[in-house]
Amino acid sequence: MRDIIRQWEKEAQALEPSTSERKGLRKQVIDYTEGFLENIGTDRAFTKDPEKGKNIIAAQLGTERQSIEEIVEKLASELDASGINPASGGHLGYIPGGGIYASSLADYWAAITNRYAGVFFANPGAVRLENKLLRWMADLVGYPEGAHGNLTSGGSVANMVSVIIAREAFGLKVRKIPDAAIYLTKQAHHSIAKAIKAAALEECHIRYIAMDDQYRMDPLSLRIAVEKDVEAGIRPFLLVGSAGTTDVGAIDPLNDLADISEKYGMWFHIDAAYGGFFILCDEKKDTFKGIERSDSLVIDPHKGLFIPYGLGACLVRKADNMKKAFSFQATYLQDIAAHQEEINPMDVSPEMTKHFRGLRLWLPLMLYGIGPFKACLEEKLLLARYFYFKIKKTAGFEVAEHPPELSVVTFRYVPDHGDASTFNKAMLDYVHEDGRVFFSSTSINGNFTLRLAILSFRTHLKTIDLAVEVIENAVFELNKKQ
Repeated sequence: MRDIIRQWEKEAQALEPSTSERKGLRKQVIDYTEGFLENIGTDRAFTKDPEKGKNIIAAQLGTERQSIEEIVEKLASELDASGINPASGGHLGYIPGGGIYASSLADYWAAITNRYAGVFFANPGAVRLENKLLRWMADLVGYPEGAHGNLTSGGSVANMVSVIIAREAFGLKVRKIPDAAIYLTKQAHHSIAKAIKAAALEECHIRYIAMDDQYRMDPLSLRIAVEKDVEAGIRPFLLVGSAGTTDVGAIDPLNDLADISEKYGMWFHIDAAYGGFFILCDEKKDTFKGIERSDSLVIDPHKGLFIPYGLGACLVRKADNMKKAFSFQATYLQDIAAHQEEINPMDVSPEMTKHFRGLRLWLPLMLYGIGPFKACLEEKLLLARYFYFKIKKTAGFEVAEHPPELSVVTFRYVPDHGDASTFNKAMLDYVHEDGRVFFSSTSINGNFTLRLAILSFRTHLKTIDLAVEVIENAVFELNKKQ
């Protein structure tokens, strides 16, 4: 048996490369990524690929061994030359993610050391570091001592976690679900609907509240809806506000919503995944008044702090509500009970096996401080207004009556002849074919509408000028065909 074990050990040694082998692997990857960054300013933001990356799966997994050179070439041609380039400053669609370089080094460190960040006993330093980040974010939004949170993969999971916590905090058992009501607007992110479904709350009464002309929840309409439910014997359960909607960047009147929530004993949840970190900007602090009164909120460092995809956060005013939802015991975990000076992430989250994802935020904050992040956010606010006024002055374009509240701008071109939606779809196709910038569309009041979302840390004034140029070229070329 010993000889057989040694034979298998010898074959398995391929997974433990030598110093020189590691250097060779690392050099190929570093050389490629350095070239990628050197060319990021001129590479396309979007590439239409007729093959749609299907050649990436041509090789048989587990049977064909390839050199690192062949693998890098395959990744370059099939991944990085197809679809959206999220690292590009020209990525102005959806809500751009981040990708600052320092975070990649943190991820490298976390992957090499493979520290387990799920329980304090396993790695006290990792848990302390992540809990410190959560406390920092809680302080940022004005949550009191006793608040806590969880670092998630993004806003969608964080919203799901928050809705489950709300359900458990209310003791909302299955038989009571049909007697409870949830209040939100049509601008709420679709992950809220997914969270409601995942939390088995679809049988709640779902109330979509009217909005004002800036797509913010109307407090009077909310109050009327809640009072009507109370009179009908329906229990007001969950109020979902938005601090930066994906469609238009609207911020609900959070303080007014908090008043109504407190009066009727609702759980007040705020989706601030996109907009939350704009609270760092001096002129926006008052806009977020009331966020500190919520029971839970979602905020994404991989959006407003420009961290690579894969880092959101759920924050909850009272940590005990998180534990009520997710803390469980198992016999094989009995050793950790005597070593718990911090809240274990596994006790406030559905996750147990947990990547040390907090390092990708901690390292940049330690390196740079908050100043450059705040400056970047201030820049994006101004770039959005700059684009808004440029397009507003351009003949044929319609924009919202009010300048953007955050960094999303919606607009559409109304041609002299023909259907406006058809024209704008053709414009979007033109922009995607051009590829130097990328933006997306939405539907506003039934109209096909274009939208620019400015949040990439690499998006600057020249990027917006280029976007305007591409848009104007699209209008010129399409009008010629009419």
